[in-house]
Formats: sequence, structure tokens, C-alpha cells
Amino acid sequence: MSLKLIASDADDLRIVASALQDAILRVGDIEWNAAQRFLTLRLSRFRHEAAKAERIEAGLRIDGVTAMRSQAIDRSHPDAFLVLLSLAFDVGDAPSGTLTVTFAGGGALQLDVEALDVLLADVGDGRRTRHRPDHAVS
Repeated sequence: MSLKLIASDADDLRIVASALQDAILRVGDIEWNAAQRFLTLRLSRFRHEAAKAERIEAGLRIDGVTAMRSQAIDRSHPDAFLVLLSLAFDVGDAPSGTLTVTFAGGGALQLDVEALDVLLADVGDGRRTRHRPDHAVS
């Protein structure tokens, strides 16, 4: 079963973030269209909701993006991989605010948005994987 989720408030975003935890993407699969004010990420998300260990291709679209800043992401290496950890929204002058996409290793995208307008959609079928995310605390 494929997911299609929309987030327009912080509660919705927590659900989208949980579906995206441990998603893998290439730096080159981050696309910001400044003229049309949207950002897309093409990623391979781990299907935490599936009984078997699977990944599925997915797209994340964030609309109403007025500015984007990145931290510890080297855009000159488009084939480098990032692992998505979380999404968080800090309300500014409501409904606008800053959406932060955090990656393992300290990387982050900070997006100034007019309002929270996020769409996550799976594409295609899941595929089995032998690699299950491990969040053991040491």
C-alpha cells in the first residue's frame, strides 16, 4: 500500500516526518524552484509501517517556499547521500514560519514558508531490503 499524505499543521507534519524518518536521498535530488516557490525531494523511504523490511521511492513537495538555507550539505557533490532524520515547523508570523529538514551528520535545510503546505507521495511499488535502520542507543 502506497502513502499519500498532506501536512498543513504541526500535527500533520509529525505524521509525515514519521513516515520519512530514515529516508535516503542524493544531494542532487534536492530541487528548489525559487521562481515558483516550491522545493521537492526525491527519496527512498523505509516503510516503517510495512511488515517486511522494504523501501519505496517517494516524493516530498513543499509549497510556498520564499527562502532556503542549507547547513553542512555540499551541493557540489550531487551523488552524495543524505539520511533524513526529522521535519520540524517553527511558526513565525502565523501562518508563515520556518520548516527545518534535518539530516544525519548535522546537515539541514531551513525553508521560510508562507504556510505549512507539504505533500508526501509514494511512487511505484516497495522493494525488499536487508538493511533495516538501527537506532540503538549506546
